[in-house]
Amino acid sequence: MPIAYASNLNFPAPLALLAFLGAAAGLVIALAASAIAWFSRKPEFARLCLLAVAAGAGLYAALLFGFSLASRPNILAHAQEKYFCEIDCHLAYSLVDVKTEPSAGSTHYLVTIRTRFDETTTSPTRPKEAALTPSPRTVLLVDSAGRNYAPIAIEGTPLLTPLKPSDSYTTQLAFDLPPTAKNLRLLVTTTPGWPDLVVIGDENSLFHHKTYFAL
Repeated sequence: MPIAYASNLNFPAPLALLAFLGAAAGLVIALAASAIAWFSRKPEFARLCLLAVAAGAGLYAALLFGFSLASRPNILAHAQEKYFCEIDCHLAYSLVDVKTEPSAGSTHYLVTIRTRFDETTTSPTRPKEAALTPSPRTVLLVDSAGRNYAPIAIEGTPLLTPLKPSDSYTTQLAFDLPPTAKNLRLLVTTTPGWPDLVVIGDENSLFHHKTYFAL
C-alpha cells in the first residue's frame, strides 16, 4: 500500500481497536473491583478503582476528541481512492464516472463507484481465495449547504458483495437533486453504528470530519 493514502481513519486502525477494547475491558474490571471492595468494606480501594476509571475515561476522551478536532475535510479527485480500515485496510473505493440528466424540477445524477480489494495489503499467509465481505456502506451526495441526498436507485454489483484479493466491481447509484444543490461532494462511508461513535480517529466518531470525492 502507498505510504500516504486517504482512509476513513486518521489513527492507526489496530491501535484504535486495541484502545477501544482495552478501555471497555478496563472499565468493566475497575467497576467490578470497586463494587467488590465496597461490599468488602474496603472503601479506600473502592475509591482508588473509581479514580482509575475516571482517569482512564478522561485519557480516552482526550484522544477521541483530540483526533476528531485535528481532522479536516478531505476532498479526493476521481482517480484517488479512499481506503476503509477496520483491522486491516483492504478495501478501496473510487469515483469512476458521473453523468447528469436534466429532469422536471430536478437534476438526475448517475454516479458510478468502484470497490477494489487491494491485494498488496494482505499477508503472504492469507489464502488467496479467502473472500472479504464489506461492512455496510452509506453513499450520499452532499451539497455546499451540508444537505445530504440518498440514492433513489442502485444498479450493478451490490456494495455488500464479497471480494477476493485483486477483485473489483462497479456500482451505479442514481440521485435526484433540486436545482439549488451546488458544489456537490460524494460521501462513501461505513454506515454509522456502534461502536464507531467512540472509536478514536474513525470518521464516524463525534465531531470528526469526513473524506469526500469531488464531483
